[in-house]
Amino acid sequence: MSNPRNGDTKPPCLPRNGLVKIPTQPNGLGSASITKGTPAVKNRLCQPSSVPAILSPALAHRSDLPIPSLASPLSLAALAGVSSPPGSSLVGLNTSEGSEQPSPERLPGSPSERQLAVDEKILNRLFWYFSACEKCVLAQVCKAWRRVLYQPKFWVGLTPVLHTKELYNVLPGGEKEFVSLQGFAVRGFDGFCLVGVSDLDICEFIDNYPLSKKGVKSMSLKRSTITDAGLEVMLEQMQGVVRLELSGCNDFTEAGLWSSLNARITALSVSDCINVADDAIAAISQLLPNLTELNLQAYHVTDTALAYFTAKQGYTTHTLRLNSCWEITNHGVVNMVHSLPNLSVLSLSGCSKVTDDGVELVAENLRKLRSLDLSWCPRITDMALEYIACDLHKLEELVLDRCVRITDTGLSYLSTMSSLRSLYLRWCCQVQDFGLKHLLSMGSLRLLSLAGCPLLTTTGLSGLVQLQELEELELTNCPGATPELFKYFSQHLPCCMVIE
Repeated sequence: MSNPRNGDTKPPCLPRNGLVKIPTQPNGLGSASITKGTPAVKNRLCQPSSVPAILSPALAHRSDLPIPSLASPLSLAALAGVSSPPGSSLVGLNTSEGSEQPSPERLPGSPSERQLAVDEKILNRLFWYFSACEKCVLAQVCKAWRRVLYQPKFWVGLTPVLHTKELYNVLPGGEKEFVSLQGFAVRGFDGFCLVGVSDLDICEFIDNYPLSKKGVKSMSLKRSTITDAGLEVMLEQMQGVVRLELSGCNDFTEAGLWSSLNARITALSVSDCINVADDAIAAISQLLPNLTELNLQAYHVTDTALAYFTAKQGYTTHTLRLNSCWEITNHGVVNMVHSLPNLSVLSLSGCSKVTDDGVELVAENLRKLRSLDLSWCPRITDMALEYIACDLHKLEELVLDRCVRITDTGLSYLSTMSSLRSLYLRWCCQVQDFGLKHLLSMGSLRLLSLAGCPLLTTTGLSGLVQLQELEELELTNCPGATPELFKYFSQHLPCCMVIE
């Protein structure tokens, strides 16, 4: 990441899942990353840091201050605050006696400037203007800066992502030593994502992270070899976990869920785990009475499973995401709307057997919906949009990506929805300029995605300047989006972020 204050190029965009990836280290520690909790600000984080004018001009423009370039690579040691291994060239990692970290007295400049550089009141204000990745670098400058930055308030909503190789240091004799996670504890991280770990790695993590027993509220395991036994030990030992994610974990079975799931869990996400089928949903429905959110990607879950939810869950569950559940049909939708009538967020993305009749059931029975995702549902037509417009009066977000049968007629139905704020029409190949005219009356729209719509022309897109309240417009892979059009938007939609 380049330093925007030096006139370099601005830092790269975050991926849409909010993942901040820190480059791989040459010292063998690998890479550490941090997950941003709110992906809605994904593109705004691409902008250079806006540093307030609270430093003196002399200090703000000093090129000789010992501030490492924000392009510097970071290791797990930097993020966790542990000593760097021998030979590391990173700045300020070693906090032991004899460290080369500059003290306030050794900073260049006048005494007043040196004092200003370590004034905690100023630093507490200044550091809010940096991204998580930049904070990791700034914490290496000196102990005074680290002391300020390692306050939990600067890390709220962030989740460290640790890969297996980052959890161990190789000692001179070849043995492996689990890294110190004290730096994470100081910053108060209450959620972790572990990638590629085994049962033993998880046990080591529990033993070495001071907050693991009751302080960790969220755990995510991805592409890991955790077994039924490991899952049971983890949830038994980590009594504070209320949010659990299992992604790409193919070694645990449905029996492991029956023996491990605890009633304290309120949010569960299971995706791309080959042993998950209807019996897993039975375990979830029986063992998690306080479930508020369920995210499920399972190719073998059938309509029957959606009838397993209890009356208690029908009251508490407000979010259900069924992604690429290929066996779910309209009969499953019937079971779902009767079992979970209080849903406010629903995704049927990739449920390719659901048709307009299924959407009609959703619209008639789930009137509290605020977000609906029907992306990659090829059987959805304009008729489904009519049902949505007639009944879902509280809907704020609608995702129709790859719904290839949607036409301009469907957009005319949506134009009557006064509450709709976000509309995604990526790769809707039949939408034309005439359909865009229907959207121009939707003053509530704040986000509109037309990425990959091949029939939209420059003339039709230029009319979008009438949506003066628009905050984000995505035109990626849109043939009608020309350089001249982007310049036109910059002049007439100055407050809108246009994604090329």
